[in-house]
Amino acid sequence: MMVKLTIDGKEIDVAEGTSILKACEKVHKEIPVFCYHPRLSVAGNCRMCLVEVEHSKKPIASCATPVAEGMVVHTNTPMVEESRKGVLELLLINHPLDCPICDQGGECDLQDITINYGSGSSRYQFYKRAVGNKYMGPFIKTIMNRCIHCTRCTRFATEVAGVEEIGTQGRGEDTEIISYLEKAISSELSGNMIDICPVGALTNKPYAFHGRPWELRHTNSIDVLDAVGSNIRIDTRDNEVMRIMPRLNEDINEEWISDKTRFAYDGLSYQRLDKPYIRKNKKLVPCSWDEAFSTIARKIKKLDAEEMAALAGDLSDQESQLALRMLLDRLNIRNRDCRVDGAMIPFDHRSHYIFNTTINGLEHCDAVLLIGCNPRLEATIVNARLRKAVTKNHCVIGLIGEPVDLTYPYEPLGNTPDTLEEIIKGSHPFSKTLKAAKNPAVIVGVHCFAEKNTNLIFSYLNTLHKKFNATINILHTAAGRVGGLDAGFVPGPEGKNFLEIIESAKAGDVKLLYLLNVDIDANFGDAFVIYQGHHGDKGAHRADVILPGAAFSEKVATYVNMEGRSQRTDKAIAAPGEAKEDWKIIRALSKWVGETLPFDTLNQLQELLPQPDEAVPFEPFNVASTKGKNLHFKSVTMNYYMHDVISRHSINMANAVREIQEHHRGTL
Repeated sequence: MMVKLTIDGKEIDVAEGTSILKACEKVHKEIPVFCYHPRLSVAGNCRMCLVEVEHSKKPIASCATPVAEGMVVHTNTPMVEESRKGVLELLLINHPLDCPICDQGGECDLQDITINYGSGSSRYQFYKRAVGNKYMGPFIKTIMNRCIHCTRCTRFATEVAGVEEIGTQGRGEDTEIISYLEKAISSELSGNMIDICPVGALTNKPYAFHGRPWELRHTNSIDVLDAVGSNIRIDTRDNEVMRIMPRLNEDINEEWISDKTRFAYDGLSYQRLDKPYIRKNKKLVPCSWDEAFSTIARKIKKLDAEEMAALAGDLSDQESQLALRMLLDRLNIRNRDCRVDGAMIPFDHRSHYIFNTTINGLEHCDAVLLIGCNPRLEATIVNARLRKAVTKNHCVIGLIGEPVDLTYPYEPLGNTPDTLEEIIKGSHPFSKTLKAAKNPAVIVGVHCFAEKNTNLIFSYLNTLHKKFNATINILHTAAGRVGGLDAGFVPGPEGKNFLEIIESAKAGDVKLLYLLNVDIDANFGDAFVIYQGHHGDKGAHRADVILPGAAFSEKVATYVNMEGRSQRTDKAIAAPGEAKEDWKIIRALSKWVGETLPFDTLNQLQELLPQPDEAVPFEPFNVASTKGKNLHFKSVTMNYYMHDVISRHSINMANAVREIQEHHRGTL
């Protein structure tokens, strides 16, 4: 039902139940706010959004008042202006005069609103109250003298993050925002409270006193530390990444990002590879690009195609994987794989390896079955969407696997195939939930496909899809995985997969191994190892030749997220030393081995990238029904804060491991 009202002389129609504030937004009338946030519940406690409504004796809080038929609203009358000045005057009674040293300066809502709507002076000469700072972990710096009690942070922690660890204490002038047990906030989304704080009470601790907003250059990019593909903004000064901020994308991350996405950027500065290396006398020594390429070319020309293999790692962009696959094809090397976590995900049809429901689509699900996964650690933003589905859409979630804390209620269903068989047969209570659901979904952790009897999982998924019309989704953890599968970086005809390549290298059958951003603990035997990457980590330590590449912040590159959405990073800073973009290294190497690839520029290579549809109908897995009882859905074991080559070198992440795991043992 629509309601007709007038705002500043303009008549509009809005849906019944719409707040006056949202109605004003529709006619582009700016209403200043502090406590209101479009993704949080309405608190109505700052009174900054006051407007005048005809026939009302007092100004009205527009965020908490629904529209009514025939209502006449004025947003800029003398009453409204005086009310706003009065609210700001009261808010600033106790606010410290430390704008020159406040990290929020230059991007502070309180500053901006005071300049636009305040009186510019105060009639109060009282002493300002003092409030002690609170400990909230390694990421959030608190200066609670600045707090105006808007409660955005407490509502975010409770409603979005699902961690009820901060709240208010005291009444009146003694009111304080506190962390209840003086412990680090255990949410993987805690950094978002810095963004939504309208004053400088909660600021970025690692970034504190390191820069000013007007000094920074902004570059729009994509996060690659998980498979979600969160949209981010990289803020740089000179040639250094100073901080990472979220960008709005309603289909993926809304306006949130995970703490690892936000704070692991300092890992880009440590243990970087800035020149080629070659192993001589059992030691890695610097060399020229020509020497590195000539050494590799001589090795390749001495070996048969069957004696060589290549692997593409988690952070590999799609351009480099396609370029390397094209080079391998020309050399007739069929031993290759991008599934370096050992997950034997099928690649014959795109719907078999993407998140078919889509991240945004999770909000519309009314029943979700999680199998062998922990989305809170593996894909934090996906977990936030699941929580939203539970709280807003009353979605029922069941988990087959080890019990974990997902920040929302779910039904633990056991961790063996017996439960799946009972659900399929209809003898399990969760069968009724799936049967009654209008939009059910199944989310399978990628770790499940590392088990020996993956055919059993495929068979179960086929039956769940057919019987309950459930959408099947693979929960990836690596940013480069879907792009690699799309680019065909998988075993060729009669070629070896990842596990077979490792075993063959141990046995001496694979004598040359090319690692593209592969940092894993594995025994490669006596194979000649070429490592191409940007950090001196696990892969580089084993290498015989090192080719220094560029990190995601140092190149224009394509990454395909878990739902099959193609997105691109942009170059924010220059790569260190002699490091090059990955596709350029592979293109140069192809000339040395006598198989020059057919492109000279990035644009030419990107024209060769596959362009599949993001949404494709699910096709059943090509597998016969299989029975087995050996499958056991183990808990996901990963150190959330130090899971990849960038975060492993981050001091911020090391602090998180020490402080958060110390305060919340067993949570992570």
